[in-house]
Amino acid sequence: MTRLLLPRGYKNAETLHKRLHVEPEEHWIHRGEQRALHLFRLMAGRVPAWVISTTSGSTGEPYYFPRESSQDWQYAITAELYLRSNFHIHERSTLYIVAFPMGAWIGGLFTYEALKIIADNGDYKLSIITPGIHKKEVISAVKQLGSSFDQVIIGAYAPFLKDILDDGVRAGIKWSDYNLGFVFSAEGFTEKFRDYVFRETGITDKLRGTLNHYGTVDLGTMAHETPEAILIRRELVSARRLSVLFPEIKRQPTFGQYNPELFHFEDVDHDLFCTAYSGLPLVRYDLKDYGGVMTRQEVHRRMKEADMSVNSSLGQHRIKSLTWNLPFVYVYERNDFSVSYYAFLIYPDMVRRALQVDKVSKKITGKFTMIVNYDEDGRQRLNIHIETKPEAGDKEALKSELQDMAHAALLRESSEYQEVERMIGDDIKPIIHLWDYEDPTFFRTGVKQKWVIK
Repeated sequence: MTRLLLPRGYKNAETLHKRLHVEPEEHWIHRGEQRALHLFRLMAGRVPAWVISTTSGSTGEPYYFPRESSQDWQYAITAELYLRSNFHIHERSTLYIVAFPMGAWIGGLFTYEALKIIADNGDYKLSIITPGIHKKEVISAVKQLGSSFDQVIIGAYAPFLKDILDDGVRAGIKWSDYNLGFVFSAEGFTEKFRDYVFRETGITDKLRGTLNHYGTVDLGTMAHETPEAILIRRELVSARRLSVLFPEIKRQPTFGQYNPELFHFEDVDHDLFCTAYSGLPLVRYDLKDYGGVMTRQEVHRRMKEADMSVNSSLGQHRIKSLTWNLPFVYVYERNDFSVSYYAFLIYPDMVRRALQVDKVSKKITGKFTMIVNYDEDGRQRLNIHIETKPEAGDKEALKSELQDMAHAALLRESSEYQEVERMIGDDIKPIIHLWDYEDPTFFRTGVKQKWVIK
């Protein structure tokens, strides 16, 4: 029986990095098409399985997927590429703190397995510690071990990292004392959040100090932010010209590059499909994600037509040598991660941006849960449950301030919200509920944040 091995050349990150930079984009797209066809021919004959991982259950009951060992190698070569290009692990001693959930969830164990392959097979001074989502242990690892390494990389979900940074300050950590890098996964975030991380930690390299993954439990890590992708997104956000590349003018999608030889993406009316080897071989698998794919040439052309030269920016920021001739994929928060309010949708990202402002950042964690229900008069009401920090202070005054902020943001971002406000007035305003830090009702530790409850 044919074994599903990685393509040739995928066990040497240094060589692969050079080829991704030199070989034309068409070369990788063609190889991807050939490998997808090969998978189609194989999948009827073999269904390999090794480790079983589970989804987080964000949209319902958790689902279990087997994971094939070559997926660990596949993730390892991907991670090795960006750990070299972004974080120079071939030149620096590195402590990688795996702060993704451990156990049956894919994030923590999958990351650990990939890092262990890199550490065992590469000539790197790479050490790994796996506290998972135990914040005190993450902070303790930084305090006790961080100064012994040239750099510390923390892999975590974005909302959980914010807790780590805030709790670390309370525990006496001065984050800027360490050379830090961050790897995110599981959900998108805004450039305002990335700026917050830079501000809190003293990171100066804004194109290489952080990156986000796009992945799923069934297929693993499919794409990730590159310095070029981050540069493009930040320029579009700064210029308020997201429509140059993306279908929505306000929401910021996760935007990364992918290797089509490993993951063959297609989009049909902004629905993403992927063909790839995994524990369950998947052909034209419906990811249930809203997004799209673009060649690198198309991205550069559309930017140039908008008088925004990517090549010029790459040279200005001195990252031309880090570019890869690979296509791009973008993905938005899923539509089932929204609430329906007066027949229009409100996404967590709309509220998230309203709460990411300096004047309340020391009072709230940034985590919240949205629920729409009906009052005694049968009118829909938007309820936003917000987690406060221990030093929140006067909660009644804070509640009023947050209501005004959320209301103003929704008026700015949603024409439907504006129209309903004209009809019913202040009754459309969200109802704010404040909860103590780590209250288990909505903010139980050890699980992914539920931004929406229906």
